[in-house]
Amino acid sequence: MQDFIKINSSDNVAVALKPLASGTEVLLDGKTITLLEEIPQGHKFALTDLPAGSSVLKYGCAIGITKDSIAAGGWIHTHNLKTGLGDLLTYSYDKQEIEIVPTKERFFQGYRRPNGKVGVRNEIWIIPTVGCVNKIATAIERASQKHVTGTIDAVAAFPHPYGCSQMGDDQEYTRTILADLINHPNAGGVLVLGLGCENSNITELKRYIGDYDERRIKFLVAQESEDEISDSLELIDELAEYVKTFHREPISCSELIIGMKCGGSDGLSGITANPTVGAFSDLLVSKGGTTILTEVPEMFGAETLLMNRCQNEETFEKTVDLINDFKNYFTSHNQTIYENPSPGNKKGGISTLEDKSLGCVQKSGTYPVMDVLKYGESVQTKGLNLLSAPGNDLVASTALAASGAHIVLFTTGRGTPFACPVPTMKISTNTALSEKKSNWIDFNCGVLVEDTDMDTLKNHFFDFVVETASGKKVKSEEAGFHDMAIFKKGVTL
Repeated sequence: MQDFIKINSSDNVAVALKPLASGTEVLLDGKTITLLEEIPQGHKFALTDLPAGSSVLKYGCAIGITKDSIAAGGWIHTHNLKTGLGDLLTYSYDKQEIEIVPTKERFFQGYRRPNGKVGVRNEIWIIPTVGCVNKIATAIERASQKHVTGTIDAVAAFPHPYGCSQMGDDQEYTRTILADLINHPNAGGVLVLGLGCENSNITELKRYIGDYDERRIKFLVAQESEDEISDSLELIDELAEYVKTFHREPISCSELIIGMKCGGSDGLSGITANPTVGAFSDLLVSKGGTTILTEVPEMFGAETLLMNRCQNEETFEKTVDLINDFKNYFTSHNQTIYENPSPGNKKGGISTLEDKSLGCVQKSGTYPVMDVLKYGESVQTKGLNLLSAPGNDLVASTALAASGAHIVLFTTGRGTPFACPVPTMKISTNTALSEKKSNWIDFNCGVLVEDTDMDTLKNHFFDFVVETASGKKVKSEEAGFHDMAIFKKGVTL
């Protein structure tokens, strides 16, 4: 295993790949540097003397400005590094000419729906229109597990606290996300469970759902039923009869839609797991498939890298709006735009938002940005898409599912057990995490700094995603976890 890594030839810092003791001699670029203090795993040390006010370069880009002078071999972190970012910026389009090189077609075993859409799971979903019926929904889920057999992969309820006492965008978000999930092809059948007096009642929600197959979607209003659980179970029985008629068949990976997200990041996120997901994204796009990158606040400081990869000026302008709209959201709530890394991020070696963002956008790979989606908007364009959603793990992952992602790839340096409405694959940045939390982690990218090269790892990872799309359960599915969360921006009545 390597002891440290200099990511880009222009960097003036290196990253410790394991804890390095004070006094350790590091040989790099023909120069020997003595570490002046202990450097934790994932943390940075200076490769040259840096006066106060110097730009610190990592990934070939500035990740902040030194607060004090730092000698070569010194530890660089939050105590002596500050963000170099400001607020709203004016951007110019410097288009990169990027050619997508097609690769050999691949297939997975998926479910073809009557409307032509494709699912990687054949599940029955119970969607409450309002939080008041959450417990009923979970009771129905528990009583319906007998149907999880044959080709029916799961019966899952998705409780949430919204659907009433909301105004403006929040109410629209709830209706849009619920409708997106109701229409998601991973659900072979859906029971929409309403209360009856809520703002986002079934009658209102049907306007967002659009045309639907009565065999696939059933509705029940609890206030109109003498025994809502008994009546719901009868509807679940009907749905199960329909859902079990679907069987897996070979489907081209060109129809696969994959969401990409990170959380609990550490100093290795931008070195191992995120670049592997980026390499996967390029490989899937080269086969005609689609990927979606979100968590907009974690693009701040790296947004120009994405903007210059936009396929055309229109997409560039949509990306500018994506970034500035989110900055305005922060400032409208009197929040600092650039104070983003969490305590866990900082402990893992991430010092500034630029540091976090430049590692985060590694998940996007190298191919062009083809489109930009609003929150709740369904993906329409193949290739790499950007999606408006916050950094919050559950909210962003749910947004990816709502936009059409069949699977969410979730990289993490610290670990998390959560799931979202679609299979949520946990990808560790370091081997120690994968060994300690083997009940959470599905795939380990820590081997990238041990004994595995990127070409080998990306192909192994692509195979693993295809296996998952073909029915292999991820750890959160094995645990029976299904979560969702909706973005809330405004007032609750």
